[in-house]
Amino acid sequence: MAERVEVLLSEEEVDSRIRKLGEQISKDYAGKNVHLICILKGASFFMCELAKRITVPVSIDFMSLSSYGSDTQSSGEVKIKKDLEESLENKYVIVVEDIVDTGRTLKYLKELLKDRGAADVKLCALLDKPERRVVDIEADYIGFSIPDEFVVGYGLDYAQRYRNLPYIGAVKFD
Repeated sequence: MAERVEVLLSEEEVDSRIRKLGEQISKDYAGKNVHLICILKGASFFMCELAKRITVPVSIDFMSLSSYGSDTQSSGEVKIKKDLEESLENKYVIVVEDIVDTGRTLKYLKELLKDRGAADVKLCALLDKPERRVVDIEADYIGFSIPDEFVVGYGLDYAQRYRNLPYIGAVKFD
């Protein structure tokens, strides 16, 4: 089965929205340090661009989580594959994610990070698929709400391909 990628959000649209998110976060956290936690691998492109546009002091760390295992359907059980390297004690944390769909992973993660002593935990996602949500959680900062399509680019992949596209594209299978 062949696939093709159709542009859903152009590079210019993505860049403009990330700039606005950076401005909003900078305003909301004026006078504070922000600790960004990037969820690997998909959010790495987004987090780098976002961090460059935040004007308050920023520190970063990385986590890798899985709720899929070797299956294509979520098991509902979240496993930490790579944990944080720094303490979160009294930090203002923003979890940076590529996409929110069911919400299971982010709900689990938000509770975990609060339990680890973060002063505050907010969620920032480049993309949101609200119609896929199965738990009650919303991101505090959202780049774009999108329809329930399989998307790639800007860090999101299909079988480890297309991450490097400078735009968000919908995968169409022929």
